[in-house]
Amino acid sequence: MISVSISEFGANMNGLLQTVQQGEIVMLTRRGAKIARLAPPDFAREAARQELEQLRQTAVVDDLLSPVDAFSSPHL
Repeated sequence: MISVSISEFGANMNGLLQTVQQGEIVMLTRRGAKIARLAPPDFAREAARQELEQLRQTAVVDDLLSPVDAFSSPHL
C-alpha cells in the first residue's frame, strides 16, 4: 500500500491512478490522517468476500423473530 497526501495525489494523479489500475492500493492522507483509500474494483470485491468468510466463521444464527413477536403481542 502506498500512502500519499492529497496535494501529492493532485500533482501525480495520472501516475497514481495507473498504479491503482495495476493492483496497488493508494491511501490518501490529509495532514497525516487517512481520509480515503483507492483500490482496484476487484480488490473491493475480494475484501468483501474475506469479511463475509470471517463472519461465517464467527456468526451465531439464532431465532431472531421471537424477540420481535414479543413486542407485537396484544398483552403489552
